[in-house]
Amino acid sequence: MPSNRCASGHPGDPHPNGHLPLFDPNMKHLILISLAWLFFAGCGQDEADPLSTVKALPSMARAFRSAKDLPTLAEARRGFQTRLAEEQAAAEPVPDPPEEIFRLIRYDSPAGKLAAYLSPNPGDGKKHPAIVWITGGDCNSIGELWEDKPRDNDQTAAAYRKAGIILMLPSLRGGNDNPGRREGFFGEVDDVLAATEHLAHQEYVDPERIYLGGHSTGGTMVMLVAESSNRFRGTFSFGPADDVRGYGPEYLPFNASDPKEVELRSPGHWLSSVRSPLFVFEGTDAPSNMDSLQSMAQAPKNSWIHFLPVKGVNHFSILAPVNEVIATKILRDTGSATNISFSEADLDAIRNH
Repeated sequence: MPSNRCASGHPGDPHPNGHLPLFDPNMKHLILISLAWLFFAGCGQDEADPLSTVKALPSMARAFRSAKDLPTLAEARRGFQTRLAEEQAAAEPVPDPPEEIFRLIRYDSPAGKLAAYLSPNPGDGKKHPAIVWITGGDCNSIGELWEDKPRDNDQTAAAYRKAGIILMLPSLRGGNDNPGRREGFFGEVDDVLAATEHLAHQEYVDPERIYLGGHSTGGTMVMLVAESSNRFRGTFSFGPADDVRGYGPEYLPFNASDPKEVELRSPGHWLSSVRSPLFVFEGTDAPSNMDSLQSMAQAPKNSWIHFLPVKGVNHFSILAPVNEVIATKILRDTGSATNISFSEADLDAIRNH
């Protein structure tokens, strides 16, 4: 996958021809545009060229069967050997973070030792809540996630560390200069779980209060993780896709014409597998991926999953206010089981947050 790190431009601004730039110049962000599922590549507001147009797909959620008819995602993944396309070259090394904000660590995963940013020990002798956050776009790689970003497009998840929550930002197999190959939403599930186990063994982390979050491609990834494991006290997914065939071909390093390969990577097919709290957010304003949220919300109800459209924000501007609200709720979530929920009043307040 080519680097998408660019020098200038604001990723939230539409190109004059109406196309939305695909990447944040620092955050490598992919957006799956709703309804038409159009994808555009560009590094600045004056560089948005059509990449591909993906035909609207039948919703996996609409074809959803009852839980008794389906194996769980963990069962379906067990023993499956994915077939990958040609090898992709390693990208950039992980930049060194400011030591007062993050430590650069390597965690053990099935693919080898992978890089991650991790909040340092506060040194107060306490066990703190923590969250694993998966970035969007090239969600296998991490970059300069400590820099302040505009409030209408803050993909850093900084709200958590600023609230005193331990933040882990893992890279995944094949990203940056990591070992392994990108598998496009398959083996990476195991990497996220491995990163979580590393986090749980830190002396300043409460292993019973670990959460998971992600945005866009990262939102798709964390849904798959939540469908594979109930390890997390709560999972927060922003703007995921129900069916990964909507992503551009360079994000799908496998045979996308093989129904099994696609099925195991598409969250809309495995909603019945979720057995811990999962909150799925998307802004209702364009640009947005509301079509995926709406199609999954039409599936037979799983009481663990909450689909939460937020008015007055879009795929990018939803992040800062909602992450701040989630951070506040995490700090108050101290009982034996999670008490996190989102009322209509919470959602109405977010757009003015």
